[in-house]
Amino acid sequence: MALVELVMPKMGESIMEATILKWVKNVGDTVEVDDTILEIATDKVDSEVPSPVAGTITEILFKEDDVVEVGVVIAMIATEGETPEASPSIKEEQTSVNGASETPEIQVEAQPVQEPTLVATPTPETSATPSTSGRFYSPLVKTMAKNEGIPLSELDSVPGSGLEGRLTKDDMLVYIQNRTSAPMQQAQVDAPVKVATPAATPKSQPVTTPSVQGTAINGNQGDVEIIEMDRMRKLIADHMVMSKSTSPHVTSYVEADVTNIVNWRNKVKKNFQSKYGEKITFTPIFIEAVAKAIKDYPMINVSVDGTKILRKKSINVGMATALPDNNLIVPVIKNADQLNLLGITKQVNDLAGRARKNKLKPDDIQGGTFTLTNVGTFGNVMGAPIINQPQVAILSVGIIKKKPAVVETEYGDVIAIRHLMYLSLSYDHRVVDGFLGGSFLRRVADYMEAFDDQQDI
Repeated sequence: MALVELVMPKMGESIMEATILKWVKNVGDTVEVDDTILEIATDKVDSEVPSPVAGTITEILFKEDDVVEVGVVIAMIATEGETPEASPSIKEEQTSVNGASETPEIQVEAQPVQEPTLVATPTPETSATPSTSGRFYSPLVKTMAKNEGIPLSELDSVPGSGLEGRLTKDDMLVYIQNRTSAPMQQAQVDAPVKVATPAATPKSQPVTTPSVQGTAINGNQGDVEIIEMDRMRKLIADHMVMSKSTSPHVTSYVEADVTNIVNWRNKVKKNFQSKYGEKITFTPIFIEAVAKAIKDYPMINVSVDGTKILRKKSINVGMATALPDNNLIVPVIKNADQLNLLGITKQVNDLAGRARKNKLKPDDIQGGTFTLTNVGTFGNVMGAPIINQPQVAILSVGIIKKKPAVVETEYGDVIAIRHLMYLSLSYDHRVVDGFLGGSFLRRVADYMEAFDDQQDI
């Protein structure tokens, strides 16, 4: 019998930890290759972890709702065979799964040594460590705090954007940057204010409110219904508050004549779906215009790291997507500038469809450099959206409405019925000034207005 370690998988480039939502299999259950063993949550995406081998689950090392770092052993699977291999290292575990080792003598000797070690190893390396206030910190966060000389008493005052207010690596990086650029006295003044007035600091509420401790549930108090936020809503709330506190927001507006786009879509949508099996909506056309404008104004495609500006070479456009449970998620069209309209359409339809079925993968929402949100879908004229950090700009498109407008012709100006739409761009005034933000927004509108309504599909 060989023992194989099941480790917490790395589900995306920037994902360092995941929350165990549910164990589908229990100790003693038999599994086949690719059978789902557990469900995990990373950022806003729920994923299933399959079994790498066929066998029997002999040990489960973490409970549901535990937050576990990537690469940590979470369960043990016993397999039948002549190669009894089990190793505490991930690299050797992969060798066991792939069947690459051909030295059974060494494997037999390693097995009895490793069994007692596996139980003890996860505890010191992966257990979150409690502070005097009862708040929990991952080993990574504690290491960062130790290296920066941040005591636990100060760490307790740092707002966290992770599950139930936990501190994440990104939270620490932001705090350390602000800490080193501001007097320590100011940080000490801010801390007690956050503790004394939690209503003014929503990020601290998940740590201090009774609901996180499990003492409050949904219910009624007189004429008030109490509804506990679900996990995604908490993540959205934390992300929005963090964005407003990080970036000074400015919003610019323009009006665009999208008559050519509307007429072309009405003309080709039936043939488009018949030819390609895809519905053509306005979103791919808007994303195409955005990608072109970003190439003209690349400094809108950046992020900020302290006093450094990081210009992104890839143009990855996120599209805000409303979910059936009234939450929001932003899947990303990677390298949008390298796709034609059909390619963008396929990606938009695929990502939107999987988002509404909760089938997105972690990589589907990672790596965005710019975001588009369509408030016109809800009948709104315009909006002033919050920037999706760490990006520095987000475009909102409103409802398309027929209006009388002055049109210049070779015979002079005439009044005609046109399809008009408002565009609004919220941008980070730390690095995007009015000239850049306004020019970029106008360029997007120009590309929309210049859309060729005679092009073939």
